[in-house]
Formats: sequence, C-alpha cells, structure tokens
Amino acid sequence: MESKDDETGGILSRNITQSLLRHVGQIAEECGAVAIFVYVDALGNKPLSLPESLSDRVCYVTKTIAEDKIQVDRGERYLRVPNVPLTRTGQVKIAIFLALSKGMIKQGDKIVFLSGIAASATLDTIIVTQVGHEYEMISTSRNQCGNAMPSGILPEVLDRVVEIASELGNEGREGKPVGALFVIGDTDQVMLLTRQLILNPFKGYPKEDRNILSASLEETIKELASIDGAFIIRGDGLIESCGTYLKTASQEEYELPRGLGTRHHAAAAITSVTNSVSVTVSESTGTVTVFRHGAIITEIEKPRSIGQLRGLPFREK
Repeated sequence: MESKDDETGGILSRNITQSLLRHVGQIAEECGAVAIFVYVDALGNKPLSLPESLSDRVCYVTKTIAEDKIQVDRGERYLRVPNVPLTRTGQVKIAIFLALSKGMIKQGDKIVFLSGIAASATLDTIIVTQVGHEYEMISTSRNQCGNAMPSGILPEVLDRVVEIASELGNEGREGKPVGALFVIGDTDQVMLLTRQLILNPFKGYPKEDRNILSASLEETIKELASIDGAFIIRGDGLIESCGTYLKTASQEEYELPRGLGTRHHAAAAITSVTNSVSVTVSESTGTVTVFRHGAIITEIEKPRSIGQLRGLPFREK
C-alpha cells in the first residue's frame, strides 16, 4: 500500500513533468534550439506532444534495442546511448557527444534537453546549452570547426568505444575498478609513436575477428583492459593492438586538471600530434574522458552513492 508521503511525492513528480512538457516548446522556440533531446525512459516511452513546427526537431534518447524499436515503429528520430547509470549532467554530456560524432548537431547549435528519473518515468530536468560554448558540457574549440571528430572515424566505432568505456567505468571487472585507454583513428601515425609492452593479443587474427563492432569481442576487450597500455583502433573499428605504450611528450607539457595521471596525459599527448581521438576510463573514479587536439572534449562522471560521498576526504575550498 502506497504511503501518504509516497503519494504526495508521486503527485509532485507528475506535476513537475507536466510543467516541463507544457513549457519546453516555448523555451525551444524562444532560444532558437535546433534540436530537442528527450530521454525516453524518463518520459515513460510516451511520445512528446509539441507544435508541428517543433516536432521535426525532437530526438528521443534511447538505451535499449526495445526502446529503439518503439521509435522506429513511430517513425521518430532517436539516439542510442550506453545503458549505464548516469548523473543528470552525464546524461546530457554523453548525448551531446554522440550526437556531435554522428553529425546530428554541430558546434554553435543551441539545443534543449529533457531528462529525469527512469525508475519512476519522471522528467524533472531541462537544460538549454550551446554546443562547444560551455566546457561543463562539451568543448569543441581549440582549432576545431563544425564537427569535433576526424572524418576517418566511423560514428558507430566511436559510439562502441564510449559504450564499452562507460560500462567498464560503471561495472569494473569482476567487481574491481579498471582503468583503460583507447586511441581511435589515424592509426598509421599513431603506431609510429608506440611500442608493445606485451605480445600483441590481436596479432595474426583475421580482420573480421578483431573489429570492435563485433559483439563477440566485448568480453575479450573488457578482460584485456586490465593490462597496462592502450588499445589502438582504426577508424573502421579494426583493433590493431592492445597493451601498447604511447611514446609521446611528457605530462608537464599538457595543462590538464590536477589529479589526472599518466593515462590521461598520454591520451592528451597522442591526440595533440595525430588526428586521433582518445577515450580513457579512470580506475579511481570510473569517469570516462574524451580527448581531441591534446585537450579534454568531455568528461562523463559515474554517479556516486551517498556512502561513497561520505567516505570522501574533506577538501578545503
């Protein structure tokens, strides 16, 4: 039986959802948004009711094949993101990054996001942002224009790397946290700046057996992620090597946030001297960070529980 507090909370959540849905169209019109992204799990898989002038700007953010099918059957546009727990900001960051990599949006576009609590199908957050103008969401400046991704990298390859990285950051491996580094694209130049730390596990295998887009490789990649060194991946998804050391400049040459280690500095360095993208997983926090042109494009943080927050050391402001 539902308690009075639960009932009151449910009414409040429904009221917030309805209020956001009433106003999102006007907000999108007044700010000149080119796209409205809405997380379908927080919307309860219901279609968004908007004026006809805005309906073609809507993109539903999905996490599962079942949610994809619903949007296909409705003839709606959708964007799949990794099916892992995310903070509200993380939900927006990962959708912006993947939409940008697919060419669905571009630098300078104004976009509106609706997200919320999937478990209760409640929309409670609306965010309006301009792509590339807020470091908090995504940075696409620094000698970049239009699309932040190199033309030689297939969007589905980048999607897959980010998905695997997000799962590693959230789940670890066999209950233990795992760090990882993936370098995608411009492989000929990248390989000139590497040496193997171990015998390359992918050497000698046919191309069809070592493409990251193959679902059968997922467990192998996650298992090998615990080995020191980077995965080197071609723009078409072919894995050239893992356990690979990047011979790049020293970490002092890169202005990254304090607290980031050698994995992150190596990721920044390799993207500063090649036309590649690097994706790291932090072993200590589970945060997924994407690098381009020697700088951080975006960071997708793993949600922290109350218990984890209580265990954090006190930091002076």
